[in-house]
Amino acid sequence: MTVVTDVFRPATPSDVVALTELERDANLVALAHVFGDTPYPWAEVQARWERTLSEPEARVEVCGPPARLDAYVCWDPALLRHLAVRPERWGSGLARRAVERAAEASRLWCLVENHRARALYEHLGWRATGCEQSAEWPPYPREMEYAR
Repeated sequence: MTVVTDVFRPATPSDVVALTELERDANLVALAHVFGDTPYPWAEVQARWERTLSEPEARVEVCGPPARLDAYVCWDPALLRHLAVRPERWGSGLARRAVERAAEASRLWCLVENHRARALYEHLGWRATGCEQSAEWPPYPREMEYAR
């Protein structure tokens, strides 16, 4: 029997692999139309999570079983940096709750072609600022900034 827990807790260095796996799993479903056959940058994403967890101003919270997380959210006082929910938990309210965890963040960047995430942010009152930039991973799709 699988026990589902929706309690967020602070992430620890022991969560790095699970964070990387969840980011990959969510992106393979939500962003396949953006990244196509581009290889997933596993080592780079894992290294970014390791660095992020050591940053004093960064908050990372996760929920779900440690070996297979259901969701994560990462923010600092200004920026909602990362958010992902396991695809089979989409529509469960976890993404909304994750955004609420990062209430102090007033800006975020979202891929222009991430229609599901954009719909969530807009539903929650975030508004596009008109600023765009290239994403950090190949093929470097466009990101747009939101503010609340």
